[in-house]
Amino acid sequence: MIRIGIVAGEASGDLLGAGLIAALKQRYPAAVFTGIAGPRMIAAGCEALFPSEKLAVMGLTEVLGHLRELFAIRKAVVRHFLAEPPDVFIGIDAPDFNLGLERQLKMAGIPTVHYVSPSVWAWRQYRLPKIARSVDLMLTLFPFEAVFYETHHIPVCYVGHPLADTLPLIPDRHAARAELHLPQDGEVVAIMPGSRMSEVRALGEIFIEAARLCAERRPGLRFVAPLATAATQELFAARLQTLAPRLPVTIVQGKAHRVLTAADAVMVASGTATLEALLLKCPLVMAYRLSPFTYWLAQRLVKVPHYSLPNLLAGRALVPELIQDAATPANVAAAVVHLLNDKPGRVQLAATFSEIHLNLRQDADQRAAEAVAGLLLRRS
Repeated sequence: MIRIGIVAGEASGDLLGAGLIAALKQRYPAAVFTGIAGPRMIAAGCEALFPSEKLAVMGLTEVLGHLRELFAIRKAVVRHFLAEPPDVFIGIDAPDFNLGLERQLKMAGIPTVHYVSPSVWAWRQYRLPKIARSVDLMLTLFPFEAVFYETHHIPVCYVGHPLADTLPLIPDRHAARAELHLPQDGEVVAIMPGSRMSEVRALGEIFIEAARLCAERRPGLRFVAPLATAATQELFAARLQTLAPRLPVTIVQGKAHRVLTAADAVMVASGTATLEALLLKCPLVMAYRLSPFTYWLAQRLVKVPHYSLPNLLAGRALVPELIQDAATPANVAAAVVHLLNDKPGRVQLAATFSEIHLNLRQDADQRAAEAVAGLLLRRS
């Protein structure tokens, strides 16, 4: 019987963990999974020592407020796995929690896997020695991450991105517009200022003003804004009512994938949404604003030529990136209007997006399971 320790934090880690558990069970039907799990992982058959929501704290002040509890949880998990050693341990994302846990288990002779690379390729590269001491195998979602680890002689396997497996290669725009009650003809621009309140505060007004400028230049243009939560939806709606009450904007909660499928272009905050736009073949303009001090610090620490995932994956400036002072309503509007005017450019962009999508579509759950099985075989 194979015993597998597994720890995931937040909903994204729970989703990855559930897929990996299902794929591993195909290879090891009698395998036993124990660790920190969310509802999907528990449903897939993982015994939860603690719920994954315990690790889902964000922001410096939030983490500091939970630091004692987080240390206590990690200590308890280490104690459990040292008393009942698994054949392999898999830490999914949550690097600040998992890398320390993995290091202690690896020192005890337990093989360790880390699934989802920290952004060490972008900044804080001093963490590389800690990663090397902590993990026997790194599983990455993106190919450029695997190249980075290979150059630093850390065992790595590129498994692809689960979103690329689940999202269609050819999105159904007609069905998406019908579901959102949008006309099948005419142009639609999506507005996605981010999933967090701080992002909506920073970009909401900029995107609303940019949309107003776009509408002035292209009468008949419609907008759709999918907001992640009721709170962000309320904040965005209030700003819209103040700044441009007559702007034809449909606000929905959730449904980001349907909106990106329906849209001709999107103005979007930096983050996973840029990858979702790429996979759904929606031309995008990425913008982002940080506090002045955070941006000053980031300029000195971040070591990448691009910020958005489409540009990082393409290895070139494929889509516009408007950062900090460049993220103005006029610049965002100009970039969106340029996309709408350039139909041949949008067709070429969609073709490039499709190439990247195919490269990321690797059947990530199965490839990750295969890599874990390979480590188990080598260690046995």
